[in-house]
Amino acid sequence: MANEVETQLVDALYDELQTERFATISTIDFETNGPNVSAISWLVAPTKQKIRFAVDVKSRIVENIKHTNKAVVNILANESCYSISGIAEVVQEKLEGVALKLTLIELDINEVRDVMFYGSKISVNPSYEKTYDPVAAAKLDKQVIEAIKKA
Repeated sequence: MANEVETQLVDALYDELQTERFATISTIDFETNGPNVSAISWLVAPTKQKIRFAVDVKSRIVENIKHTNKAVVNILANESCYSISGIAEVVQEKLEGVALKLTLIELDINEVRDVMFYGSKISVNPSYEKTYDPVAAAKLDKQVIEAIKKA
């Protein structure tokens, strides 16, 4: 997909966004009007035109989106780096079916860009591990992803 601009997720990106994964989200800070970048992992693409993600109800992301609804999700997938921009909206102040207080946000995709620099590819995707009880983490991750898919 290098150097192409799409208006929705291509098949490979849609497939990558069916399970928990590392991504970043860029929003406009509601106090400074400057950029704000945060790491997220609970995100799912219910369709090729939308991405849903859950964040803590107290996350700065929530307030930023309420003030300025433009956002960009950045993911490493398919051996490249993608910038997925669109209009974000809080769809559930408290995500139903989850023990934690999480807010569900939906991004209506306007543009998908391959932003990897020329002549290169991602050879190893980032990995991360939860630093708390692995059994509890796996249970929570499953619960959140299922709740996002149901919403």
